[in-house]
Amino acid sequence: MTGSRTIAVADVGGTHARFAQAQIAGGQVIGLGDPVTLGTSDHASFQSAWQDYVAGLDGGAPDALSIAFAGPVTGEVLKLTNNPWVIRPALAQEKLGVKDFLIVNDFAAVGYAAAQLDEDCFLHLTGPAGPFPAEGVMTVVGPGTGLGVSQVLKRDGHTHVIATEGGHIDFAPLDSLEDQILERLRRRYLRVSVERVACGSGLVNIYEALGKIEGKPVKELEDKALWQLAMSGKDALASAALDRFFLTLGAVAGDLALAQGANQVAIAGGLGYRLRDHFARSGFADRFIAKGRFERRMEAIPVKLITHPQAGLYGAAAAFAQRYG
Repeated sequence: MTGSRTIAVADVGGTHARFAQAQIAGGQVIGLGDPVTLGTSDHASFQSAWQDYVAGLDGGAPDALSIAFAGPVTGEVLKLTNNPWVIRPALAQEKLGVKDFLIVNDFAAVGYAAAQLDEDCFLHLTGPAGPFPAEGVMTVVGPGTGLGVSQVLKRDGHTHVIATEGGHIDFAPLDSLEDQILERLRRRYLRVSVERVACGSGLVNIYEALGKIEGKPVKELEDKALWQLAMSGKDALASAALDRFFLTLGAVAGDLALAQGANQVAIAGGLGYRLRDHFARSGFADRFIAKGRFERRMEAIPVKLITHPQAGLYGAAAAFAQRYG
């Protein structure tokens, strides 16, 4: 396409750093190449991972790089929330060998993606069917290594994305069993945020708390193995933990929608995508709607799951396209 540009994009989280090349034109993403995934524990720094990625490219790296970064993106030294890497934006162009450089919060990137992706990249979960409203506020929530949250304002054909730390609001129990879960978690954490429950490692926290409450032994499993066991339905305690995960995710998504004045909600993240077949038979929708006097308002909010496999990379490209035109 005339006027198109090829850039490199990265999505850096607590466990993986993903890289790809993207084509942009006219403020839009018009193509995204196959991703390369590198383990963050296998590299001492982002620069090291970047150099390994570039070494595998035919023809060298593009002269522009946009990064979706799992942490705050203000200050001279940026630190990942769940990863020991740091990035110094002032030195990035020199250290990484690029002309144009952009770094955005990872869930701000997902917000940019949600605003640009085609309707066929979403799976309807609850609320009115059909495309998202063209204008209004979208709340973006995504369980993964942590719980990411962003806010998107769509007005007069323009998109404004606001990064937030909404995953770190307090966990609010809504029944007597969740009161007991919170009491158990308080013995481990000074403060129990919703991220301690509604994220990848949150399932382990729920599972262990339920085991203590019921006086049952729990299996010592890594996060991935427990998720597989819970989704298989072969273990009653793991299945109960999964049910509680969905209840909490639905409740916090509804709370955030109310707090942000949203008229649309997108659920994102690799974990959310892997759970796509479980949403319909979970308590997610009921908890999302259960807001007392505001139930009718909540019923009118469409909630969709982003099904694009690389929303972070796509969003990094979309943010760059919007910034550089």
